Amino acid sequence: MSDPRDPVPTPAELAAATDDATVRVLAQASLWRRLPWLVGGALALLLGVIGIFLPLLPTTPFVLLAAFCFARGSARCEAWLVGHPRFGPMIVQWRATRAVPLRAKQAAWIMMTISSVVSAWFMPVLPWLPAVCCLAVGLWLWRLPTAR
Repeated sequence: MSDPRDPVPTPAELAAATDDATVRVLAQASLWRRLPWLVGGALALLLGVIGIFLPLLPTTPFVLLAAFCFARGSARCEAWLVGHPRFGPMIVQWRATRAVPLRAKQAAWIMMTISSVVSAWFMPVLPWLPAVCCLAVGLWLWRLPTAR
């Protein structure tokens, strides 16, 4: 039983205590909801950066995926990525037009063709697998609208 000398909380105090608890729970829940998006965005960006140096790994789709993930996980990370001098313009253009420049399509096809040939030459097992993957990505890329 409670002590009769304890003051009874007013409805406003109860509401404030409930709101504080709700805010704490939502803050924790939102962190857990945002964390997978942040991790996914970081991994996609890492793969995109690695793709700059490895010709078989495309950069642009991973950067776009990172922007998509950061938009759901962290406004600060998304703003940094969109404002990046190298990656930002491709994200802004993609969001504005949902189109890929013809030159980018051509460059992607050339790089994927070279990568597939080199991979087939050096891979002892399943030498055709990179070519099939690159063909699938290339066909998807080619069917996207072309930016003018």
